[in-house]
Amino acid sequence: MISDVLAQIESYVPANVLIWFAVSSVFMFVGTLIAIPIILMRLPADYFDIRKPRPWMENHHPVLRLLGHIVKNVVGAIFLFAGFLMLFLPGQGVLTMLIGLSLIEFPGKRRVEAKIVGQSTVLSTINSMRAKFGKPPLIIAPDR
Repeated sequence: MISDVLAQIESYVPANVLIWFAVSSVFMFVGTLIAIPIILMRLPADYFDIRKPRPWMENHHPVLRLLGHIVKNVVGAIFLFAGFLMLFLPGQGVLTMLIGLSLIEFPGKRRVEAKIVGQSTVLSTINSMRAKFGKPPLIIAPDR
């Protein structure tokens, strides 16, 4: 029965692609286990507080600022895509998508971030991680 299912899958997707998916899934899983705690520990406690302005690279040369924004958005898109894949593959999908969203710039981004982080399960997971490393809990603006 399992061999029939695998044969059916291989008729649509070549075996080398399936192997590539499996290997990349393992790398994404290990990478997120390392990267996400590092990123979450480096965030200031008020990072998701929408009442506080969050300028980025405002005192740099305009060309450097433009390049920084482009790189930040590309890296954010990669994290967002990887997080989406991790919803179906091993890894911390929601947290990875949150990191991606925090890097990408779009109108209303800060409210979307605050709404996602404000979910009790996400906030408690992040704050418990931060507590293990002696960091203060995240501050979320109250709903208006």
